[in-house]
Amino acid sequence: MIKVSVVCVGKVKESYFLDGISEYKKRLSKYCEFTITELKEENFDKVDDSLINIIKKREAERILPNLKGYVIVTDINGKKTSSTELASLLKTKGDEIGVITFVIGGSYGLDQSVKDKADYKISFSDMTFPHTMFRLMLTEQVYRAFTIINGSNYHK
Repeated sequence: MIKVSVVCVGKVKESYFLDGISEYKKRLSKYCEFTITELKEENFDKVDDSLINIIKKREAERILPNLKGYVIVTDINGKKTSSTELASLLKTKGDEIGVITFVIGGSYGLDQSVKDKADYKISFSDMTFPHTMFRLMLTEQVYRAFTIINGSNYHK
């Protein structure tokens, strides 16, 4: 069975996002081994431009050891991909490699060292979303991709 993991910076605190993520994780269990790894987000009382690169580097130090298989980084400058294109990518890379890792960065984005390890950079939109909401959106899109792969009626 293909392994799909989401490596993300920060925790989800809102119960309504946790409930949605849990529901899609449960649905995904029949298609893949799906895991989410939450990493510590750097916190400073006051952040200025000089600290942003330090924050991203520290978070990258925690992200990099968790990258396995085919790495897909979420990045506003990544390729905009349809649900069917994502399904095709997951099917192809899942069959070839067996392990896919998605990465969601922290509030200030990802350090270049993480982006350099990406096999694919994906963007869901030119808009910015809260990380907790985006985690739910990504989990739903992974589920949607597997329903497309398996011919389910979910994707219309």
